[in-house]
Amino acid sequence: MRMSDIIEEFIKELFDEEGSIEIQRNELAEQFNCVPSQINYVIATRFKPSQGYYVESRRGGHITIKKVSNTKADYIMHIINNIGNEITSNEVDILISDFLTYDILEEKEAKLLKVATSDNVLQLEKDTKDKVRARIFKNMLLNLE
Repeated sequence: MRMSDIIEEFIKELFDEEGSIEIQRNELAEQFNCVPSQINYVIATRFKPSQGYYVESRRGGHITIKKVSNTKADYIMHIINNIGNEITSNEVDILISDFLTYDILEEKEAKLLKVATSDNVLQLEKDTKDKVRARIFKNMLLNLE
């Protein structure tokens, strides 16, 4: 596992039943023997609103991370509303991984989402590809239930 993956897993294990945590960036960096910017990177890329998280940073490196929704439908709608007009293949992969972790999707549904939004299928120009991928991904999520 890469350091970013290890830090992400550690942070996810800290969540309490209410779905929120408070961490101190410098202490976490010290614990993982990395620079604080590595912690910032993990939080910025793995705990985005489009992935179901709300992040609040305060002075002194204090960070609060909250899971946004509780029900499957709320979670999916939150993701749909925060995707925007474009999404990369990597971002889709991260979301699908989260969906599997939180039992939002079955394995078969996850594979279909991944295949339908893959670069192999969307053989278009980069700027067009990410826009089409976002529309396909959102539409498929809307029709899960």
